Amino acid sequence: MGPVRKQKNPLQGVVHWVKKQPPKIKVALGVAAGILSLILLRLVVQDHDNLFVAAESVHAIGILVLIYKFTKEKTCAGLSLKSQELTAIFLAVRLYCSVVMEYDIHTILDSMTLITTLWVIYTIRFKLKSTHLAEMDNLPIYYVLIPCALLALIVHPKTSHHIVNRIFWAFCVYLEAVSVLPQLRVMQNTKVVEPFTAHYVFALGIARFLSCAHWVLQMLDSRSFLFSALGYGLWPSMVLLSEIVQTFILADFCYYYVKSVYDGQLMVRLPSGVV
Repeated sequence: MGPVRKQKNPLQGVVHWVKKQPPKIKVALGVAAGILSLILLRLVVQDHDNLFVAAESVHAIGILVLIYKFTKEKTCAGLSLKSQELTAIFLAVRLYCSVVMEYDIHTILDSMTLITTLWVIYTIRFKLKSTHLAEMDNLPIYYVLIPCALLALIVHPKTSHHIVNRIFWAFCVYLEAVSVLPQLRVMQNTKVVEPFTAHYVFALGIARFLSCAHWVLQMLDSRSFLFSALGYGLWPSMVLLSEIVQTFILADFCYYYVKSVYDGQLMVRLPSGVV
């Protein structure tokens, strides 16, 4: 009697097959997986506004991971201070818009997230300054702020709110979409992402996807309501485009994060040109 062959796990077979595919096929598979996820969310989640609440909650969980990293390891290595500052800016602007335009559960969640983000900034700047890799965090912040401000002046909501509030609203939407770019630059420079930073960035990726799913499903299910809330013209399309952009910005990293977790690796190693 010959040796008994070990049965191959179907999931392992699928993962192994995906790893061998060229980049274009992987992108197509990722898009297909995203569409299937949207279909599933549409069937499972009745109130799509809950997806936006979930996105903000996941973002908050990511920040809690950073707080745990600071208190346990006493280091902020691998984190971008500039990304945290951009996050604080768009949260502050969005909080202002929420207060003057529509006070709801998002106002409370944004307030809590802003407070914890400011604490993270304070910790990096003062308590753990010696561990911050400033030379790796080298994306000028005005490269992000100025284009977002100019775009907000050109394309913003056509609602009945004051023009300043409408421009601020557009600015925080555009800034949120690209606020993670300095963090991606840090990871691109280091090529190796330690566990807690990886958990945080992965949480951002999940939050971005849930937020994007919220807007896509809202547009599919209640187009008239969405347009009455956002106004007409280019603005609704720009909101959706911003959500899609910020999802795809983090898509590559999330793939390598899942791959590293599946392979049992604590560190996430990124090939050149990934982020």
